Amino acid sequence: RMGHSKMLNTFEVGLDQGKSVLIENMGETIEAVLMPVVSRNTIKRGNKKVVKLGDKELVLKDSFKLFLQTKLSNPHYPPEVQAETTVINFTVTEDGLEDQLLFLVVKLERPDLAKKKSELITQQNEFKV
Repeated sequence: RMGHSKMLNTFEVGLDQGKSVLIENMGETIEAVLMPVVSRNTIKRGNKKVVKLGDKELVLKDSFKLFLQTKLSNPHYPPEVQAETTVINFTVTEDGLEDQLLFLVVKLERPDLAKKKSELITQQNEFKV
């Protein structure tokens, strides 16, 4: 969690060892010390990527992943954060649940239509870049 006493240490260990780090309950602001990682401001030192975290320079392993989780239903992050991250909205909507239930009913009553729908969705997704 942001503001946790050991957050920065956990973050440094994750960066150094190439492990995934999950920061829970994010607000709409990201601490300044984390911005070099979020914005991918790296320095090339030989064949290694180094990121400056506070006053330390840490080697950034390729396997490092940062996950930021928020309970906000519609978070508004600054444009520079939006440009460097992928925002996934896991909010369940009534329309989404209705579509899922309808598909299950069609799958039971008319398997041929369910198969055709799946084929059309796959075909549509193949056309997208």
